[in-house]
Amino acid sequence: MRIQPGTSEVRVPRLVGLMAVDARESARARGLSLEAPDRPDFHLTVVEYVVRQYPQPGAEVPRDSVVHVWFDFGEGDGGGGVREPLGPAPPGGGLRRELDEPGTLGAAVPRAATALLGPP
Repeated sequence: MRIQPGTSEVRVPRLVGLMAVDARESARARGLSLEAPDRPDFHLTVVEYVVRQYPQPGAEVPRDSVVHVWFDFGEGDGGGGVREPLGPAPPGGGLRRELDEPGTLGAAVPRAATALLGPP
């Protein structure tokens, strides 16, 4: 995207998911600068990924505005592992006993299985 010389406002690009070096370049190309409150050495940061940004992507801001980016999740925001849905739980039931081998009819159920599961 090229900056139009006569415009005073630009749209904030989506920086989340970009490496620091790419985020800086994307912002610079739109006439914006970046600041990272959690990285005092931000100008040296290269391969860490942006996890949050403010203002949000698509917001119109004056040229030469500062966009804040973070590379670590804040206190209590997580970031520690995969989040899987907790519900709904699988339906109840399930197999009560092993199935017979193919080709055998009426195979006997082991006594231990009968004691645990009851008669077939």
